Amino acid sequence: MNELVTEIRHPLVQHKLTLMRSKDTPTDNFRRLLREISQMLAYEVTRDLPIELVKIETPITTIDAPTISGKKLCVISVLRAGNGILDGMLDLLPNARVGHIGLYRDPETLEPVEYYFKVPEDIAERLVIVVDPMLATGNSAAAAITRLKLRGATTIKFVCLLAAPEGIKVMNAAHPDVPVITASIDDHLNEHGYIVPGLGDAGDRLFGTK
Repeated sequence: MNELVTEIRHPLVQHKLTLMRSKDTPTDNFRRLLREISQMLAYEVTRDLPIELVKIETPITTIDAPTISGKKLCVISVLRAGNGILDGMLDLLPNARVGHIGLYRDPETLEPVEYYFKVPEDIAERLVIVVDPMLATGNSAAAAITRLKLRGATTIKFVCLLAAPEGIKVMNAAHPDVPVITASIDDHLNEHGYIVPGLGDAGDRLFGTK
């Protein structure tokens, strides 16, 4: 058992993920399902947020009620497919700050190449949730988190839809302080670096580009 990785086995998550895996699921349904699963992943990744008591008045009486303490979260989307998870996260966390990291995977080396980076200036003071549907080789996720740490981020979690054992190994080695939350740990990577059984290219299926 890997203590750094949490696999969400909730029946609703698994049911919706099965629908997403099907090659017959059209783009509009794929997009909706990813948004719905992302909301449930947001619930899991935020379950240990610190809270404080504030005095409020209900229609009946005055009470000390719990509220999230500290600065608001920051959700970082690894472009482009990360935006599919970002949308669902923001449904549940509308006040979160947002950042974007643009990476693409070199088809020959499978190594990440950065082309865009924009995050909040006070990222060092926030809990950072990095989102990307697929943790395949792990190289892009590890590179994104390295860049965030260079900008001062210290409390980081990584959320993905699917993870391959190879990607988990790379992430754990590069960032042993970063928990991974995923809807499924799949079997392996194929020779092209795709997760098996997987669901294909998440970005292409999300945006209908193939």
